[in-house]
Amino acid sequence: MKNMTISQKNASGFTLIELMVGIAILAILAGLAVPAFSTWAPNYRLKNASSDLYSNIQAARMRAIQNGADYAIIFDTGGSSYYMANDPGGDTTWGTADDERDETVNLSDYGSNVQFGSGSAGSDWKGDAIEADGVSYSNNRVLFTSRGMSGAGTVFLDHVNNDRAYAVTTTIAGAARLRQFLNGGWE
Repeated sequence: MKNMTISQKNASGFTLIELMVGIAILAILAGLAVPAFSTWAPNYRLKNASSDLYSNIQAARMRAIQNGADYAIIFDTGGSSYYMANDPGGDTTWGTADDERDETVNLSDYGSNVQFGSGSAGSDWKGDAIEADGVSYSNNRVLFTSRGMSGAGTVFLDHVNNDRAYAVTTTIAGAARLRQFLNGGWE
């Protein structure tokens, strides 16, 4: 075994200059990533809120069919929330205390100012004008019968200061569709 001198033992580590250059490179990369993340995160949250709404609408339809009872999604556009409910009393007065409600979904929980609205879209994919509150269902609810049928309508979600919006639409037959408004058109 060779005898190592003190200078040979210290040669295997990083110098202070190498360490500072590495930290500077990491700081530059972080500085480039933050603006990209701040643009990406609100769009991701809006897409997540739209996907959850789409899933909840499909779940309401499935519960209506499985339980042989009417189920509704009730939208509170002023409070930026919605909930799924059934009406066991059968009085068809939705949005009252006798509704059996599932958990309320608050759009503010998604962050990034997610709200009911159509962003910069002035009309939907058919060219029809969009409701001011972002919900085109009668009485701000989508109702599914025990056969899975519903009223046709659309809910629009957007977030403040963005041209991106999502629309969840149901047909009279109860089918749901999720669309995105981006770069001036519906996809």
